[in-house]
Amino acid sequence: MKKLTGSLPFRLLLGVVIGILVGQFASEGLMNIVVTLKYIMNQIISFCVPLIVIGFIAPSITKLGNNASKMLGVAVVIAYVSSVGAALFSMAAGYLLIPHLSIVSEVDGLKELPGVVFQLDIPQIMPVMSALVFSLFIGLAATWTKATVITNVLDEFQKIVLEIVTRVVIPILPVFIAFTFCALSYEGTITKQLPVFLKVVIIVMIGHFIWMALLYGIGGAYAGKNPMNVVKNYGPAYITAVGTMSSAATLAVALRCAQKSEPTLRDDMVDFGIPLFANIHLCGSVLTEVFFVMTVSKVLYGQLPTVGTMVLFCLLLGVFAIGAPGVPGGTVMASLGLITGIVGFGETGTALMLTIFALQDSFGTACNVTGDGALTMILTGYAEKHGIKPQKIESGIL
Repeated sequence: MKKLTGSLPFRLLLGVVIGILVGQFASEGLMNIVVTLKYIMNQIISFCVPLIVIGFIAPSITKLGNNASKMLGVAVVIAYVSSVGAALFSMAAGYLLIPHLSIVSEVDGLKELPGVVFQLDIPQIMPVMSALVFSLFIGLAATWTKATVITNVLDEFQKIVLEIVTRVVIPILPVFIAFTFCALSYEGTITKQLPVFLKVVIIVMIGHFIWMALLYGIGGAYAGKNPMNVVKNYGPAYITAVGTMSSAATLAVALRCAQKSEPTLRDDMVDFGIPLFANIHLCGSVLTEVFFVMTVSKVLYGQLPTVGTMVLFCLLLGVFAIGAPGVPGGTVMASLGLITGIVGFGETGTALMLTIFALQDSFGTACNVTGDGALTMILTGYAEKHGIKPQKIESGIL
């Protein structure tokens, strides 16, 4: 019970409930405090976004470069294609389904929120897109020049940023979410939109199973093997991922499940692929985030993002998925810059995204972990087709 009550989704859900209840009875004086604190917390979170971009993306590029090989290149490509494919699939579903969800972006009789009492501005060290380009250039250049000092510095910086996320951003998120939903409840919009988000979560979970079926179908066809020989062993990994909400925490169970799938999955490809994909293959999380971004845009702004904006978002999200840590909420935290910079969400949109993403994050993670088996099957097929002899590769290459 203590483990459940201490989890991030539980605290976020608790924040949502408390925020909605307080917002129903809050006075204007109390809302002055809520709006002010919410503004300051949003400034802190926004300040951390470029740091998260640099801390996650640049070190990931140096790690990939330092371990470059033919199989690594193939693994990265298929992980990226799977993530971007899931994103584009989700985007298409969003344009098809969201207009029919009866989303009302403007509700009659809303209260007006009071203004911010004390405005504390904390500017970002650089724009989000500048942070992304800087991360790409510094990571690639460090790899090209074999700059071991910079590579080590980037690794240390990643650990520092992860601590900032763990000790600063994550702890204030439930409070920020509570204040956001308190404001929405005070205005009177939340009761109109809650049923929509419940429908969206169900739609996304169905999308997960469709994408997993597609991945295993492609993997089986390419490798010339029966994908059910892998799927039947992945039940424990799926359940563990639902409980841990972390690809990294599920790694030991996922390895055991994949090893039971021999000879459909080659042992050396399992040892190499499963730990690698746990870090760079986040198809379920990406699929979820794209659909939620479109839903939140419709709720808050009354319209879906343009196709051009969403295509750019999907392509860049695939890059961020490779660089995101395999921890709860890793994908959405790493891609906050895209949400604010490309899609243009403000503090309310960001809060809604963080909340509904976290509430279903366990199922997105389970899709990620289970999909890793399909990609490992593709690696096995590639190795056999190109005459790569079996060899023992030490687990945990990344």
